[in-house]
Amino acid sequence: MSIGKRLRMLREDLGLKQESLADLLNVNRASISLYESNKRKPSQKILMKYSEIFDVSTDYILGNSRNLKKGEDYATINVYGSIPAGIPIEAIEDISDTEDISFKDFDKNKTYIGLKVDGDSMYPKYLNGDTIIIELTKDCESGTDAAVYVNGYEATLKTVIKNDNGTITLKPINTSYSPKTYGKDDEPIKILGIVKEIRRKI
Repeated sequence: MSIGKRLRMLREDLGLKQESLADLLNVNRASISLYESNKRKPSQKILMKYSEIFDVSTDYILGNSRNLKKGEDYATINVYGSIPAGIPIEAIEDISDTEDISFKDFDKNKTYIGLKVDGDSMYPKYLNGDTIIIELTKDCESGTDAAVYVNGYEATLKTVIKNDNGTITLKPINTSYSPKTYGKDDEPIKILGIVKEIRRKI
């Protein structure tokens, strides 16, 4: 769900017209229309006013992970088409969708994002276009499916195998692709997060 759709939903749930909300925010009605159509992003000051009026966190409005509507047990997380290395998650603009997660199934003390599967190297477990829910973490157990960076590029999905000699093997599930093993002198491996759930639209 986009920021604009969420702002419109909050307004309509409270039964406010754009003119009435504009008065409460001390802006003109055209600004409300621009916010709700995603043609203009509210300033931090306006976001804080939205938060007070609708009794929600600003992070809920923005759709950030771990941040939820007050009094409710779920969060809306962003789904990214790609995760370039070295860029903070909140600064990445390649947001393709959003997903709701319930804290009955997820730990509210951890951070989650969604990531679109691109390619067939992890077929048949993961299909091209699937959304995977990733728990952000800098490490994982051997045998875990994880989003990893290789030499600072975009995150790729592979099974991480930690070998006894200290090397790391990134193993695809699709046997058409070969696993690759990395040692201390090879390209650095960095864990972005581990797969917690697959979501597939039929």
